[in-house]
Amino acid sequence: MKITFLGAARTVTGSNFLVEAAGKKFLVDCGMYQGKVEDKLDNSDPFLYNPSQIDFMLLTHAHIDHSGRIPKLYKEGYRNPVIATKATCDLCSIMLPDSGHIQETEIEWKNRKRRREGKKDLEPLYTVEDAYDCLEIFKPIEYDEIIEIDDNISVRFNDAGHMLGSAIIEVWVLEDGKTQKVVFTGDLGNNDLPLLDSPTMISNSDYVVMESTYGNRLHMKNENKAELFLDIVSETLDKGGTVIIPSFAVGRTQEILYEIDRLKDELGTKDKKFYKKYKTLMDSPVYVDSPLAISATQVFKDNADLFEDDIKEKIKSGDNPLEFPGLRFTPTAEESKELNMSEEPCIIISASGMCDIGRIKHHLKHHLWRESSTILFVGYQAPGTLGRSIVDGAEKVKIFGEEIAVKARIEYIEGFSGHADQEWLLNFLYSFYNPPKHVFLVHGEEDAQLALKEKIEENTECKVVIPYFGESYELKLNKEPVKVEEGPEINRFKKKVIKKDLLKSIEKFKIQMSNVEDLIKEENLDTSDEELKSLSTRIGEIQNKIKKLLEE
Repeated sequence: MKITFLGAARTVTGSNFLVEAAGKKFLVDCGMYQGKVEDKLDNSDPFLYNPSQIDFMLLTHAHIDHSGRIPKLYKEGYRNPVIATKATCDLCSIMLPDSGHIQETEIEWKNRKRRREGKKDLEPLYTVEDAYDCLEIFKPIEYDEIIEIDDNISVRFNDAGHMLGSAIIEVWVLEDGKTQKVVFTGDLGNNDLPLLDSPTMISNSDYVVMESTYGNRLHMKNENKAELFLDIVSETLDKGGTVIIPSFAVGRTQEILYEIDRLKDELGTKDKKFYKKYKTLMDSPVYVDSPLAISATQVFKDNADLFEDDIKEKIKSGDNPLEFPGLRFTPTAEESKELNMSEEPCIIISASGMCDIGRIKHHLKHHLWRESSTILFVGYQAPGTLGRSIVDGAEKVKIFGEEIAVKARIEYIEGFSGHADQEWLLNFLYSFYNPPKHVFLVHGEEDAQLALKEKIEENTECKVVIPYFGESYELKLNKEPVKVEEGPEINRFKKKVIKKDLLKSIEKFKIQMSNVEDLIKEENLDTSDEELKSLSTRIGEIQNKIKKLLEE
């Protein structure tokens, strides 16, 4: 068995793994890169395999960074099954056409500029029609059933607790009379997500390909999360402000709706201050301003059998946790624009969660500069996104070409994330009755991956590999994974990725040197002459090394 890592390798998005085993070639995920402009450009790169030669695909869940290039795959000749849970298929039926619409809209904007420059039009990555067409190859399955692909390969989908329909996938492969097992975690859920069950614990595996998004972080506990949410929201509403929540249309939006509804269950156990805050919230409208989020909320209702047992009971009693007084939906663009004309204090939940596209950018343009408003982040912000810039403390940002001052209150409740933190990533590995021999860390930034690697190797007997883009590993039972020599196509793309990483390092270095410059310019610099001389010597050494590299 051989695994080639063709996405989410030392980065968080673009999940795509090619597995060659028992005479078959199959994919696990085929996601889009998100974040920086240069990362998004990678989506149009050719696949490093022939789509028509792939025998089947296993899809862990519907998020676009895992599913978003399936229409491109279909467009280029793939016609075999995409195997996923029913809920994942349902969500892809709305998310992929929405992504197709975004591709068409973005390329039309670029083409208008190209036409003015006398250049030829570009094609979108795929269209809405391409996205609808590819849905015909989706094959829905249920959790917990073992599916025999053929006599030598079997798979099982287990609840990953990350979003509706998300799966941890077990794959059994029989080769040379021996069975090996590899587990692909997809994205593991935060253990206390309210609507969904906790991630399934797996008893054994030879290898694990595991996400590491929050490999160096611990989330806020659930009981503190709701209280903090209510404090932030009520304080803003009390002073006549608006709360803007950039939220992923699928998953986080529904969780926020649930949390708002759930607050009423705590009224009997809290003091008068809590009741006052709750009343402030309930007296204010809550707008879900995203057509995709509105459709996704309906998919959640249609798949309520996947909710936790106590929530199913509430629904049976007529208390739907995704509905409450004051909740309003704004499907049209006109209704969305009207929200920014109103002076009424309110909460606006709008996509995209990283603020890169969609209606959220209009709301930020109208509210970022207002001191009375609050921008409340509730999910991961990828490097290079507008959301990441705001969370990291930018004083000004550009939106639609206009420079906007950041004067609003900025808050980030990490506990709403759908990803497991370091503690629960480790607990997932601890739960194995027979621990895996090797773990491949994917879907994470370098700092998070290195921190998690250190923790895993300190506390378990697992050996950890953090693969680079394009690396292939041969897996043989009871032997170390062997890195396989890559072909010229993969080497060419690897060079491109290495260049991109180098540019990131240069950018970091420029920021560090700028900070050093500012420090040295301070009149009351509390640094000795010897320390300054030492720093000057070290900078000189770096300059000489760079000079030598350029001369070689």
